[in-house]
Amino acid sequence: MSPAVSRTSGRLEKIEYLAALLIRTPPPDVEVVVAFLSGVLPGGRTGAGGAAVRATQDAAPAQTPQLTVAEVERTFAEMAATRGAGSSRARTEALHHLLSRARPEEQDFLIRLLVGELRQGALESVLVEAVARAAHMPTDRVRRAAMMAGALPPVARAVLTRGPSGLDDFSIRVFQPIQPMLADSAPDLSSALGAEGPVLIEFKLDGARIQVHKADDEVRVFSQSLHDVTQAVPEVVDAVRALPVSSLVLDGETLAVRDTGAPHPFQTTMRRFGRCLDVGRLRIELPLSPFFFDCLYLEGSPLIDEPLVRRLVALDACVPSHLSVSRRTVTGAVGVESFASEALELGHEGVMVKALDAPYAAGRRGSAWLKVKTAHTLDLVVLAAEWGSGRRRGWLSNLHLGAWDSERGGLVMLGKTFKGLTDELLRWQTIQLLAREIGRDGHTVYVRPELVVEIAFNDVQESPQYAGRLALRFARVRRYRSDKSAEEADTLQSVREIYRRATGLEPPRAVTRCPLAGVGRSIL
Repeated sequence: MSPAVSRTSGRLEKIEYLAALLIRTPPPDVEVVVAFLSGVLPGGRTGAGGAAVRATQDAAPAQTPQLTVAEVERTFAEMAATRGAGSSRARTEALHHLLSRARPEEQDFLIRLLVGELRQGALESVLVEAVARAAHMPTDRVRRAAMMAGALPPVARAVLTRGPSGLDDFSIRVFQPIQPMLADSAPDLSSALGAEGPVLIEFKLDGARIQVHKADDEVRVFSQSLHDVTQAVPEVVDAVRALPVSSLVLDGETLAVRDTGAPHPFQTTMRRFGRCLDVGRLRIELPLSPFFFDCLYLEGSPLIDEPLVRRLVALDACVPSHLSVSRRTVTGAVGVESFASEALELGHEGVMVKALDAPYAAGRRGSAWLKVKTAHTLDLVVLAAEWGSGRRRGWLSNLHLGAWDSERGGLVMLGKTFKGLTDELLRWQTIQLLAREIGRDGHTVYVRPELVVEIAFNDVQESPQYAGRLALRFARVRRYRSDKSAEEADTLQSVREIYRRATGLEPPRAVTRCPLAGVGRSIL
């Protein structure tokens, strides 16, 4: 079935294939099958990576069907639970045994599932429609239930085994996290504001997204990926427990804030978020502060279908201003620029622009929420590139980026990126980079540092991984600068100044030059 789905380019045909498969699937296997088709391992990572897969390449495939879904799920769960000395070998042996019982097409599916390269077009949006088709249900009802559940597999099991009544279990309720609403990007404020009616504009914080649930004195905190992180954020728990309401669900961010009120860099916040070890000490050294921007449930009443303007009334009724994200309602451009400038001056990423009449679209990204961030750009030298995988197999994809260190001489690496590359650009850069090859190391091709690429990025963060001790965050390719020589590329000192302005801190000192340091100047 998976090869048939992969070969099918038409969306409707994929849906028909998948719906037919789900109808034939025994009820106990539905949840696992939907997870596998989505490219998800129900029990999380198995601990078997590329090395284990390579070690099982000699597993001769079975010629007749032998595997069951339950056996695959059980083997993956046992692999994930294997710990201690000899665990790598035990996982490899378990995987080898599993693959030896799989037919050729099953081997291919399982390997791609394990290494995260399952690209067959059966993404969740297609699977939602397939589940709806198999259950003879409206797609919107299935999609909404999946958003409320935070995942599609349990919804598929419920509706395919119990019919329409199975969806009654999936509505917003305390302690059942829902998928967060997401925002699209807008290139600038004028594009985000539109031409008609008032909108909400608020600071865009660069923190960790949180969804907080409260019932009486019990409070639980969930991350953007819906993991329970309650134990790691006692400050958030205490703040919400003190609110004068018995039940609510809030959407917001948490971040580490300096004494001045300015936020610490995102990287600093993430040192705290999600870590459960030595929380008491970290709470003193690097306290977290919650800031909320939406109320999804209050005193037994679901609010996600209410317009934002009503949800904000509920938010203000239960959350004090010092725990709310700064916001303003505007019509047109009056006051917008000054508000956005204030956000940037305080060290935030930019602003959010939100439609006041929009409901909370859990799990969906759209124009009701738009983020407007300032992006920096640098002209950097390509030092090397890594061969791509999956759809990019056969092309040089992940670029190693370098800047000149004017104090020490030579080039210093600032990170990698494969984002922003079109198919046309991938083809072009593969030809150009191979023509400049000076050596290889595994799947990395090192090149003469001659090509200059314009890189957009959001900010600079500390990184002990690189010799310059700094790295670009959310780096993506904008274009190659054929008009510039490598000698004209930006310097590490420029990057250090961006870090200094954004954080108010002195950047860490570079320790050594990268392996290619100095090569460019001698060749050029």
